Amino acid sequence: MSELVAKRYVKALKNEVDSESLTNISEIFSALALSFKDKNFKNVISNPSISSLDKANIILDAVKSAKSEKVNNFIKLLGENKRLDIIPSLAVALKKDIAQSTNTYQGVVYSDSEIDASIVKNLGDGLGKKYNSSITLDFIKSDFDGVKVDVEDLGIEINFSKSRINDQIIEHIVKAI
Repeated sequence: MSELVAKRYVKALKNEVDSESLTNISEIFSALALSFKDKNFKNVISNPSISSLDKANIILDAVKSAKSEKVNNFIKLLGENKRLDIIPSLAVALKKDIAQSTNTYQGVVYSDSEIDASIVKNLGDGLGKKYNSSITLDFIKSDFDGVKVDVEDLGIEINFSKSRINDQIIEHIVKAI
């Protein structure tokens, strides 16, 4: 539900600011979203005995260094509407919207073995050509038995599992016999 509300706020925000300001606001809200991972901070924001004004002031103090009147007004608006809890969803929605408008996406490559950075870059470039966009991939070592490429915002998930390939080879040989 908060994702739908966040999309409405992002749409309104896009109508009020230029793309560079939207990128800056997205970075601010991404930093704020990290604060929501702290259990104590989340308890304060969701505590009904603390006024919405006090909650908004806490968040305003956190973004004071940005010196942005638009961000301050936006946070005040969220506070007035008792929507401060959707800040993490707002950060995600802003990031997705910017990615779609600039046609630039982030993805992840998972594997249990090391993959050279040049191979990861070439993989990102190849996917970018196929989807007519700019895709940057990061490598994360995991326990996945094979290689998995995930670009969530584009809905791309490709995986090559060693065990699945072995099973398919055996299945093919058995069918051939």
